Amino acid sequence: MTKAELAAKMAEKANIARATAEKALNGFISAVSQALADDQKVTLVGFGTFDIASRAKREGRNPRTGQPLTIPSSKAVRFKAGSKLKDAVN
Repeated sequence: MTKAELAAKMAEKANIARATAEKALNGFISAVSQALADDQKVTLVGFGTFDIASRAKREGRNPRTGQPLTIPSSKAVRFKAGSKLKDAVN
């Protein structure tokens, strides 16, 4: 499902204009992105939790040449599904 399809489905389910649903979706994405950038956890009870995982600097190898290299530390977004979402999928 694309972002446009999700906005259309939200508009249909909430019985609102598609443009309004798209603004709401963009607002949600912006708010979650900003919270994660500020190292905050976002919890939607029953749906799931978004948080940040820190990855430490580590040694790796270039698969083409086999030369060792250092992979810098980074942050990654994690999502853990909530119980209601898990039940809906299963």
